[in-house]
Amino acid sequence: MTATHEVTNQVPLPYGHDTAADPTLLAALDRAGAGWAEPELRELGRLAGSEQAAEWARLANENPPVLRTHDRFGHRIDEVEFHPHWHELMRTAVSYGLHAAPWREERPGAHSARAAKFYVWGQVEAGHTCPISMTYAAVPALRQNASLAAELEPLLAATEYDYGLREPRTKRGLIAGMSMTEKQGGSDVRANTTTATPHADGTYRLTGHKWFTSAPMSDLFLTLAQAPGGLSCFMLPRILPDGSRNRLHLMRLKDKLGNKSNASAELEYDGAVGWLVGEEGRGVPTIIEMVNMTRLDCTVGAASGMRYGTTRAVHHALHRRAFGKALVDQPLMRNVLADLVVESEAATVVAMRLAQATDLALAGDETESLVRRLGLAVAKYWVCKRGPVHSAEALECLGGNGYVEESGMPRLYREAPLVSIWEGSGNVAALDALRAMAKRPETVEAFLGELDAAAGADRRLDAAVAELRKQLSDVTDLEFRTRRLVESMALAFQGSLLVRYGSPAVADAFCATRLGGDHGAAFGTLPPGVDAGGIIDRARPVPA
Repeated sequence: MTATHEVTNQVPLPYGHDTAADPTLLAALDRAGAGWAEPELRELGRLAGSEQAAEWARLANENPPVLRTHDRFGHRIDEVEFHPHWHELMRTAVSYGLHAAPWREERPGAHSARAAKFYVWGQVEAGHTCPISMTYAAVPALRQNASLAAELEPLLAATEYDYGLREPRTKRGLIAGMSMTEKQGGSDVRANTTTATPHADGTYRLTGHKWFTSAPMSDLFLTLAQAPGGLSCFMLPRILPDGSRNRLHLMRLKDKLGNKSNASAELEYDGAVGWLVGEEGRGVPTIIEMVNMTRLDCTVGAASGMRYGTTRAVHHALHRRAFGKALVDQPLMRNVLADLVVESEAATVVAMRLAQATDLALAGDETESLVRRLGLAVAKYWVCKRGPVHSAEALECLGGNGYVEESGMPRLYREAPLVSIWEGSGNVAALDALRAMAKRPETVEAFLGELDAAAGADRRLDAAVAELRKQLSDVTDLEFRTRRLVESMALAFQGSLLVRYGSPAVADAFCATRLGGDHGAAFGTLPPGVDAGGIIDRARPVPA
């Protein structure tokens, strides 16, 4: 066939970059005392920016998991089949300690180092980070049963991915899932109707139907059920100590908007054997630390997605020409790109600050514990809310090419709403911030103390904090206006961190727009005078 024309002005493939070459991320890692992790983080970043990793992600999403409830002879097997590249993604995440490394080696900055790796590797593919996050979060909850923790924690923290259905104690490494919500309750887990009947051997028999079970192929699950003493937390393995299958039946996999590579299931407990974790009637307090850990990952994951979208948009604009100029040199596109960078870096700096607070809180710092408690709820609400609108704008920077699956941007767009829903959607997270302030008023002072560390550095930030104090002191219609209050808290939190630690150009643009009100309702409405070029340069992909 005769060539109709020469193909020009197409953008080179966005591979061969170091995803960890992110100035905001690396600076936060150093502040957290985790600079020791940078060599391994950069190694992971080079893999994350490779064509090989992108191919793993593509095929894992184009070939989603398949449920096999029975074998060919009619025996119940409850297995989920995955594409081989799903296992490559999981193996990489586990080998780099994204799942539970901080619990194995509790050195200073361990949780910050792990969050940075989660942020970098999550830019490859977000679906498999769900079981990785569940495993990370399961450990502190499981520690409320010392004997179970002694047996299982070393395997949960092991750096070997040992996929397959076997008794947990015979494996080289374990993955954990979580099963909390039910049909009639959703986020209201106290409405759960699953029952747990105690047996003489100290175990319980659970009967009920779970509406969402995260990562149903996991080796063990933490779940909630109604015991004689009230709602309680239990650990259920898929395979029992005698080698038999526990009575956990997978009813169906959810057909989700995004997160296609990962399996989410409805699960039936038909007299399943479980072990009590914590005390009877204390199920929610027992599992709440797991929720806090996964909320941290929701925030880190949202920031990771924003960084991915931003760097893809900048890469495209650097190489695509329109109307006689590279897109990156078109004034209006520069405004859009710079605005995306500002939002991305604001998300990154707050996510990493909360990872640092986790390190310090677990080391016994009470003030950091208070900042973490309130800050997690605030950031989970706001940063995760910004993900979908950010991904839509980043996709649009690629024009029609961004709407095509091959670009990877549609997958980012479909994935973006998940972290705002997971572990409590917007209202749940916002009301949890309200609950934290009401239950422990000292969290408010700790949070304001964090903001005051930047006092005097920017007049717009000072004005925002002063206005926030007024909002906090007004209890009129408080629950009705909770979203507005929590949004104000999140923006002030991000502004204070950027003013103290961020690029001056980014901090100035953030304070002018998000705090000073000099901004439209859409991205690309930064005011004249911002250093758009300097801001965009911070998101230029760096060759590996």
